[in-house]
Amino acid sequence: SFSSDEVIRKRLLIDGDGAGDDRRINLLVKSFIKWCNSGSQEEGDLQYQRMLSTLSQCEFSMGKTLLVYDMNLREMENYEKIYKDIENSIAAAHEKISECKKQILQAKRIRKNRQEYDALAKVIQHHPDRHETLKQLEALGKELQNLSHIKENVEDKLELRRKQFHVLLSTIHELQQTLENDEKLSEAEESQETQMEAEAKQ
Repeated sequence: SFSSDEVIRKRLLIDGDGAGDDRRINLLVKSFIKWCNSGSQEEGDLQYQRMLSTLSQCEFSMGKTLLVYDMNLREMENYEKIYKDIENSIAAAHEKISECKKQILQAKRIRKNRQEYDALAKVIQHHPDRHETLKQLEALGKELQNLSHIKENVEDKLELRRKQFHVLLSTIHELQQTLENDEKLSEAEESQETQMEAEAKQ
């Protein structure tokens, strides 16, 4: 003997998506046989109307299935587009990260140069020629100022890239959350439709 779960699985396999098509076909065949064997005009008309009703239900079920199929195809195309956009965004983020790393290395080199210039300036201060020392110090001061501006610009650009990357990651996270919510909503709608159809059978 089959368990209840095995019976349910078997009926679902026979019935496709469980919309009751096999039951409608059986009713249609029985109605057709009764119509052929009807003994009176009234009974024949009754069986004829039942056959028309069953055919309408089958057509409606088939139409609904086609609509769901088309909708699923559109959803798949939409998800593929979204996944491609996410992949492109991730690739762009990796490029920005690589660029930021280069800028950090450049900033470290600038800082190292500045430290070397500071050490050189201390050595120059002990030079016996005061006039030449002052000229060198003035030149070094300008160079240090220029390097400081460059360092500030690099740091500002690096901070901007960090903020842009944070916004990009937030957008990707929100997009993934939206996809998960859409999937949960789709599953809830399918569950509600299945429950409504089961109640309609009863």
